Parts: sequence; C-alpha cells; structure tokens
Amino acid sequence: MAATIFPFSSEVAFVAALANDMPILNAMIFASSGNILAIIVNYWLGYWLYEKTKTKLELSKTGTRSLEYGHKYGYFILLFTWLPVIGDPLTLVAGVLRLKFVWFVIVAGSLRIARYYFLTLVV
Repeated sequence: MAATIFPFSSEVAFVAALANDMPILNAMIFASSGNILAIIVNYWLGYWLYEKTKTKLELSKTGTRSLEYGHKYGYFILLFTWLPVIGDPLTLVAGVLRLKFVWFVIVAGSLRIARYYFLTLVV
C-alpha cells in the first residue's frame, strides 16, 4: 500500500520486521514484492484512467513536476522512481505517458529491491 495513493511507509514496516527478528531475505521478498505490486497498480491507474490521473497529478506541485519531467525525459524518469515523495507520482506518470510496461517493471522494480537492500546495510 505504501507506493500507492495511501499514506504508508514501507520502510518503517520493513525496519520493524527486521527489528522483530524476521529473516532479512523474507523481509526483502515481502517488502519488495508488495512495493512492486503497488507501483504496477500506479502504472495501470495512470494508463487506464489517463484523464483522471493526469488531472489529479496536475492538482499537486509534485504531480505537476513529475509530469513535466516525464514529458521531458521519458524513460529516464524511471531512474528516480525509488525516491521518496516524487517516486510514487512518477510511477503514475509512467502509465500516463504509456511507457513500455516491461521496461517500467524492470527498472522501477529493481530500484525498489535495491532500496530495501541498502536499508539492510544501514539498519
């Protein structure tokens, strides 16, 4: 739920799971797969609900900036989907821009996995 429109921090849940002695691999699998499923939902919301999603993005400063970057940089915006605050709107923008789904999942998904991996190094 964290990467969708619901306000929830997957990082907090991930760190809490590790703090409660969940094996690192299990925590990474659950957190990554949940986050990847959420960004896929965002992508398809942007793709199927183009007008409504575009209008919603244009109502916020972050969403407007995400759309501008998406139009300007295309596939390169996927490299920033792991970032807090701007990353989730960028996953919606990827759908609105009709970026190729396979590349979206490969790039954005692998960056989400990498984010949790780096969290294990810090915690």
